[in-house]
Amino acid sequence: MGRSGLRWRTARLVAVATPVLLAGGVLAAVAGTPAHAATAPVKVSGKPIFTTDGSATPLPTEKTVPHWSSSFTDPTNGVTYPYTMVGNGDPRTYTGTTTVPTEIIPLNFTFSTGEAFNGSDVTTAMVNSPMWQATNWSTAKVTPTGPAEPLTTAGTTQYEDAVMRSQFNDVGTSTFHLLLGTPTVLPAVTISVPANQGIVASFGTGFGAFGDVDITWFSSHMNNLINSLHISPTTLPIFLTNNVYLYEGNNPQNCCVLGFHGAAHVTGNGSGSTNGSGNQAVQTWAYAAYAQPGTWSTSSVPASPDGADGYYIQDIHAISHEVSEWADDPFVNNAVNPWLTPTAPQYGCSTLLETGDPVVGIGVLAGSNPYFQTAGANADGYYHPEDEVFLPWFERQSPNTTSEALQGGTTGRYTFFGDLNPYPGFQTVATGC
Repeated sequence: MGRSGLRWRTARLVAVATPVLLAGGVLAAVAGTPAHAATAPVKVSGKPIFTTDGSATPLPTEKTVPHWSSSFTDPTNGVTYPYTMVGNGDPRTYTGTTTVPTEIIPLNFTFSTGEAFNGSDVTTAMVNSPMWQATNWSTAKVTPTGPAEPLTTAGTTQYEDAVMRSQFNDVGTSTFHLLLGTPTVLPAVTISVPANQGIVASFGTGFGAFGDVDITWFSSHMNNLINSLHISPTTLPIFLTNNVYLYEGNNPQNCCVLGFHGAAHVTGNGSGSTNGSGNQAVQTWAYAAYAQPGTWSTSSVPASPDGADGYYIQDIHAISHEVSEWADDPFVNNAVNPWLTPTAPQYGCSTLLETGDPVVGIGVLAGSNPYFQTAGANADGYYHPEDEVFLPWFERQSPNTTSEALQGGTTGRYTFFGDLNPYPGFQTVATGC
């Protein structure tokens, strides 16, 4: 399957015990540290990258996540582009709640030099993050000591619900919601990484260690899991790593993919062969790394508001990116007029409606994060979701009459963060190639 994913500009499978899911969907605390270094990490250069992992176009009779479709005509080239998004109906007319069940599959990596990076150590932090827990989005902060600034009137809800509500101006008392169901945590899977398929790395003195694994090798293992875990195609499985990223081109220096999402006709889910006369399943999925503080930045305060120093690449930055892209392009087949932005040159001239790619590394501080964020020079106590570009940016819709208005303004915003996104290029439509 082809891949595209989160990128940044800079710098034998064995099931083990299942974490305990308590009443209300809150996980019991999991002890452990993100890595146990046996040798000094290899210094690598790095840029945050997100990609995709396969695409599929489901037939109306096929089982998959709930979705709706529409189209737009780009005024700059006169071309009409169809698109599909997650939900029981178009947010501009549908007024109900769509809840998509989710599974988290923690991946525990052991390296040939003795280090271990366990996804099971960060499952609690993920489940209790704004991705699943209701969070007040009326204000946000861009620095720990800075003022709380107006953000959105989308309400107190999960992150992706707030993003989708703001994208289609379903704010205030609107009854439209797109929610992730309380995740079912599957047994953790232990993956032993051969010496020729991954290393323990860091970005230099003072930076934290992370796992650096070959993406082709990893994807093969993950795709085998998708076909063997009997996951319902009507749910979203998320493969969770703890500070384990991926490299491309058989070169550990060509790092780091922090996440991807994909879709495909798959077998092994109880729905029969992929040649099922239109009754087979289309599975969507995501991989995301939980990024530990001190891995991408050695400061607890951003050096620049756009996060170019890596400050916002922490905790849920990758999962917020991937869930938003899954919601706006679940089958990875939404094509748009090619766009190019100096904030994400690693994507070149892109034709994908991938809402997180243009704004990689741009984030805010939200919620309260007591996991790995309460001690140390790099801890600031918050979660770090990424900004997301809205559909009108790709549509070249000017003025934007679809999305929630900018803070204090009357015209629609082009990203979720609106004025809190520091780049002028996101206060207007996309630029062509």
